[in-house]
Amino acid sequence: MTAPLLVAYRALGLGDLLTGVPALRALARAFPEHRRVLAAPRALAGLADLIGATDELVDVAALAPLPPRLERPDVAVNLHGRGPQSHEVLLAARPRRMIAFAHDEIWPADDRRGAADDSWGEAPRWRPDEHEVVRWCRLLEESGIPADPGDLRIAAPDVPPPDAARGATLVHPGAASGARRWPAERWAAVARAELAAGRRVAITGGPDERALAEAVAEGAGVPEEAVLAGRTSLLELAAAVAAAERVACGDTGVAHLASAFGTPSVVLFGPTPPQEWGPPPTGPHVALWAGRRGDPHADAPDPGLLAIRTGEVSAALRSG
Repeated sequence: MTAPLLVAYRALGLGDLLTGVPALRALARAFPEHRRVLAAPRALAGLADLIGATDELVDVAALAPLPPRLERPDVAVNLHGRGPQSHEVLLAARPRRMIAFAHDEIWPADDRRGAADDSWGEAPRWRPDEHEVVRWCRLLEESGIPADPGDLRIAAPDVPPPDAARGATLVHPGAASGARRWPAERWAAVARAELAAGRRVAITGGPDERALAEAVAEGAGVPEEAVLAGRTSLLELAAAVAAAERVACGDTGVAHLASAFGTPSVVLFGPTPPQEWGPPPTGPHVALWAGRRGDPHADAPDPGLLAIRTGEVSAALRSG
């Protein structure tokens, strides 16, 4: 007999996947007889395997129609957003049951049009200032599925980390938007202080962040072989974070990797407060935030982020 299909939809990035780990594991416990598919970008497949909560990752683009093989699932879970677009993607697949936040236009809390039975229940309401990990766990809790927001840890990947990362302070200066990128010269000052304290430093980043990493390295005197940006796969980057002594970064996916592996971290927040995307309150992590909100998608560094000084970051690293 073919196992019933569960589709968990989170067609987003690295940090989004990692903040969804407790919810994905809760679904695995609640639906052990289902074939559980994570609908997400193909690039995250190796990392998704480390979570141990899904049977397969099916490549999807954000808000694009699901492939035919995911049509008519027994259960569809919207871990992507509050709708309406993400709701429409899943509803178009004609699930027997959908778990999602209420949307007054397309998914009213008390209206289950098209339901195959009465098991859908009332849809939970979105809370705008909720922590991202807690949000998706609450969606499941209010849908009758127990979830533990503290269930964030994953095993390190079975790939050798770069030698430069072992026992080093890993500095990751990049971020998806300019609003969350602290200036390169400040990262260089932090790296210089780490080197002066007798600590090794490695600098990470994606292929498009190589020039930024090299600028930080040049300003700090970090050797070229310790500039890992653009030279690692996602799993190798994950292995580097797991093998590092500590991590210093902005509000980006690497911060969530540090939380997942329990690597001590200092994370700089600007337009978005750590109460919404920060590391767990328990554990070896420090979140620095000046207390100001802003536009997380702006091109220029957020004023609140610029209010964080290099001395604060270095002091936090020394205390770790």
